[in-house]
Amino acid sequence: MGLRRRLPARLRPPRRRTHQIDLDALVNQNLVPIVGLFVIAILVLLVVVAWLVRRSRRLEARLAGLTRDSDGRSLEAVLDAHLEKVYQVARQLDDVVARTAVLEAAQRKAFQRLGLVRYNPFEETGGNQSFALALLDANADGWVLSSLHARSGTRIYAKSIAGGRSEAALSEEGSAAIRQATA
Repeated sequence: MGLRRRLPARLRPPRRRTHQIDLDALVNQNLVPIVGLFVIAILVLLVVVAWLVRRSRRLEARLAGLTRDSDGRSLEAVLDAHLEKVYQVARQLDDVVARTAVLEAAQRKAFQRLGLVRYNPFEETGGNQSFALALLDANADGWVLSSLHARSGTRIYAKSIAGGRSEAALSEEGSAAIRQATA
């Protein structure tokens, strides 16, 4: 305000004139067209809502058809059943792992290395009917079974082996059977 008094009239900004609109009179004059527009808008919106409801129901029916199995169970029930099977398989796998560990420990003690040498120790007998058989485990522990076959009879000898070595003297064939088993 202080600026307006000091400035000459030609330099002062022009005053804005506001026109007052009688809104009540304007609405009263155009009440029928306004109500008609609102009724049309409501009808259009009702049609759109009905169309969206119909489309939503069709999509729900398609989704239900896609997510049901042959028994009529829901996708959630099917997934729960599969998840339970996965847990069951995991439990069985843990059991198999435990049993496998026991079997692997026992397997190291089983005879798994074999060496067989056939020979003829006596000139008077025919054929290689005598033999040296080495049976060893994973640690090269076990025994050598020797069989000497002659016309007068057969003799069988067993010698223990620890770490691939015998406590007693071995024949050349017994040593060859051990080398064959550990090779």
